[in-house]
Amino acid sequence: MRDGFVYNGLPIRVIFGDGTLARLPEEVERLDRKRVLILSTAQQRDQAERLAELLGKRAAGVHPAAVMHTPVAVTEKALARVTAEGIDGVVSLGGGSAIGLGKAIAVRTGLPHLAVPTTYAGSEMTPILGETDNGIKTTRRSGAILPTVALYDVALTHGLPAAFSVTSGMNAIAHAVEALYAQDRNPIVSIMAEQAIAALVRALPGVVADPADPAARTDALYGAWLGGTCLGSVGMALHHKLCHVLGGAFDLPHAETHTVLLPHAVAYNAEAAPDMAGRLAAVLNDGSRVEPQPGGALQSFARRLGAPTALRALGMPEAGIDHAADLAVQSPYWNPRPVERNAIRTLLARAWAGDAPITP
Repeated sequence: MRDGFVYNGLPIRVIFGDGTLARLPEEVERLDRKRVLILSTAQQRDQAERLAELLGKRAAGVHPAAVMHTPVAVTEKALARVTAEGIDGVVSLGGGSAIGLGKAIAVRTGLPHLAVPTTYAGSEMTPILGETDNGIKTTRRSGAILPTVALYDVALTHGLPAAFSVTSGMNAIAHAVEALYAQDRNPIVSIMAEQAIAALVRALPGVVADPADPAARTDALYGAWLGGTCLGSVGMALHHKLCHVLGGAFDLPHAETHTVLLPHAVAYNAEAAPDMAGRLAAVLNDGSRVEPQPGGALQSFARRLGAPTALRALGMPEAGIDHAADLAVQSPYWNPRPVERNAIRTLLARAWAGDAPITP
């Protein structure tokens, strides 16, 4: 390595394995917490209540109100409960919605946050919080946002439906892909990113074939941890900007939006980021299927797994394309290729229709 670089390690305690959920009580005790509030979505309330039983007297209750894109209004209601009930720590159980709520509470209160992911979203490994207010999603980065503990239990992912496993896994791949062309990329994160992509590309077909396959589930969760670590270690670029715009403006499902947009963002940046394109092509082309462009290879991979490839299938109106293009060029994230409104509009139109990705 001839060039210099800067690498900042994430100050978070990570516990990874199968059956590790049993260690949660000792982690809460280690932090000397007496009244912990368990956060989840309404759909995972039963799991959250079982978690409360596991924690026993240290659990102050369950707050099953987390939703996508971390609306500020939802956070404010949770904060009122935290204050009223003397909560001294939070445990988030679930994907990006629950973990996002945990982050939003922690950064406002300074309370420790223990994240127990059940998807491949990777939010638990990042000091990044995206919040929605009045149809606009904004993000911020701070060490105070990073959870105190991330506890990964492969067993918790066995019940994740295959279809959602694929889109959640594609979301994790997106974290790693953008790390390969981030402004502050470095060789350590690039190695992790390549390993994350390889693990997920290896795992997701196995999850689709057999959702209970322990080896595939372990690889997928390992890849998600690596992808989240990459996202938390370096900056975001065009792909995440577009996902934040569409999530805030149209309330589109997070993982599915990442899945549809990633091939198009990769195609947009491929010529400006040849190292990313080369690494990604090497992982995706297995010898039997060779795509000349990494964006096309990603879309083909998603399609083979039955994942969505069109924004219109997610509920985005065609009339929203121009509005999204306008928002995307407002306060753009750094990107290896300049973010140009006409080119972004073309990208979004093709993603809306489900067309093959091109370099607009």
